[in-house]
Amino acid sequence: MGRPLKRLSAVRWGELSDATGSAVELPALLSKLAWVGEDDARDAIDELADRVCELGFVLTEATASVIPFLMELARLPEVNCRIEILELIAAVNSTRQWADAAAAAAPQYRSSYDEKVSWEENSRAAVAASKGIIESITQDSDAAVAAVARQLLDSLADRRGLI
Repeated sequence: MGRPLKRLSAVRWGELSDATGSAVELPALLSKLAWVGEDDARDAIDELADRVCELGFVLTEATASVIPFLMELARLPEVNCRIEILELIAAVNSTRQWADAAAAAAPQYRSSYDEKVSWEENSRAAVAASKGIIESITQDSDAAVAAVARQLLDSLADRRGLI
């Protein structure tokens, strides 16, 4: 597969926002996740989750851009915290915070949620676009990683009925 995260610089991170403001620090967190030991990787995935899936269910503009890189890392056996990476991807795939808020809002306010709803839609589309990678991870030699990947794959199948 070669060196992971080669395409990080192709994303204009400074033009995207995360839960803290500018998403400019996301490449460093992804790189840290790729290359460090388990304890530091846990710190990196926790901070990354706080920035792109705040509170476990509030997505940001940068979330969709992070998904392909998380998928890339989740498939590499040498990467630490692969289960946590897949769990973050599953959380992204399942959230509908902004869509639910828009649906509950008075009609005159619903359009104010459009951009944030599109963040959720784009993020779910990024997860769905990675279905082949998820399928390959279900065959992983690490049974725990494979099990989480199967759950994620099942959630994709369940979500098709919602779209």
